[in-house]
Amino acid sequence: MLFYVDEISVRLIYTLDFIFKEHGLEYQLTNDKSAFNSFSGRKIAYSRFEFGHSPVLYPSALLFEESYRETVHVEKGSWQETDCLKFDSVSDPLASIFYVITRYEEYHCKFPDDHGRFTAKESLQSKFGWLHIQIVERWIEAFFRFYSPELYDELISRKQVRIIPSFDIDNTFSYKWKEGWRSWLSNGKDMLQNNKERLRTRKLVQKGELTDPYDSFETIRSVFQSYPETRVFWQLGNYAKYDTNIAWNHPQHQKLILSLSELGFVGLHPSYASNHSDEKLDQEVLRLERITSKTVLESRQHFLKLNLPNTYRRMIERGFEKDYTMGYADDYGFRSGTAYEHVFFDLLTNQPFPNYRIVPFAYMDGTLLEYKKLTIDQSMEAVDQLIEEVKRYGGVFCFIWHNETLAEAGKWKGWRKVFDHTLEQLK
Repeated sequence: MLFYVDEISVRLIYTLDFIFKEHGLEYQLTNDKSAFNSFSGRKIAYSRFEFGHSPVLYPSALLFEESYRETVHVEKGSWQETDCLKFDSVSDPLASIFYVITRYEEYHCKFPDDHGRFTAKESLQSKFGWLHIQIVERWIEAFFRFYSPELYDELISRKQVRIIPSFDIDNTFSYKWKEGWRSWLSNGKDMLQNNKERLRTRKLVQKGELTDPYDSFETIRSVFQSYPETRVFWQLGNYAKYDTNIAWNHPQHQKLILSLSELGFVGLHPSYASNHSDEKLDQEVLRLERITSKTVLESRQHFLKLNLPNTYRRMIERGFEKDYTMGYADDYGFRSGTAYEHVFFDLLTNQPFPNYRIVPFAYMDGTLLEYKKLTIDQSMEAVDQLIEEVKRYGGVFCFIWHNETLAEAGKWKGWRKVFDHTLEQLK
């Protein structure tokens, strides 16, 4: 397909690359009217001018701007009977795609939560009822259906689902390998609270007579073997309020991390504290690289702390190539409107970073129970909806569990059923 535009822009190229190339399709771009008029194949003008019998999509200004605007007048609009975004009174599906996948609205976060995060409830997708669907993919399909039925058919034929189970290791074990003052303090707290069950469990675990309540690593190994794209992200920061893993330099801890890295991908789970310290982040990268003897290229932020564009800039500076944080803690769904991988676009410098890719996730275990307060059955229904969406429109089905939730520790008793159900429905 040949595109004519009055002005070729970085934002437009980024958007068209996602629409076409990320979906296995090709396009050409020109601002030469003569070349466009003489072209005999499928073509479209994204222009404010008419081109005889050639189809024209009237553009908003968004894809031709070169700087970030804190205030963009955005409303719910409609294009070819499909809901989309309206910018300054112009319904524009291409600008809608750019606005959502770049997370334009997050660069000016007015109401962050207690952890400084942009929340699902503040997003336009949530307000318009689009969060649980791949709204970007619907816009892409509507575009092709209207302008090129042939490319629409090719798009549909190329739909595939990639399955990426992923695990965040915030606390490797509940009792095992916790030594010194941490063990004494925890023991003292349980004695003061007369928590006989925890006292008994700790004693048996530390004597090696009982499996630690957080130990689900054999299950994670089996998932690695069945799903080659499985990811594990390990938190290796120093002990702090929100970073409570066992010591990174414990020999047995390092041995466990190494054994999993030999099975598949083990990435970094940058600590909460590392968000405010380049020194801590560099230290944690070095720790994981020393343990695994591999260059660390992938990460997911602890607590899903994502501050745009700074979080991605810091990871790019350190040579990282992929991030798996694109999703919300407070709701499930499609934060960037799609389940497809996409390139990071920095709105403040107005440039894409082709070597840094974002992998969205559809849901996290804690979202279902701790934020949405869903039952196990309700959670499986929500998962079914998400899976059906990805099967219909294609993309990556990435989902997050933790070793303690997979082990059904404490309040998570019975929740392994949701994990197993997810994999079963993806078959």
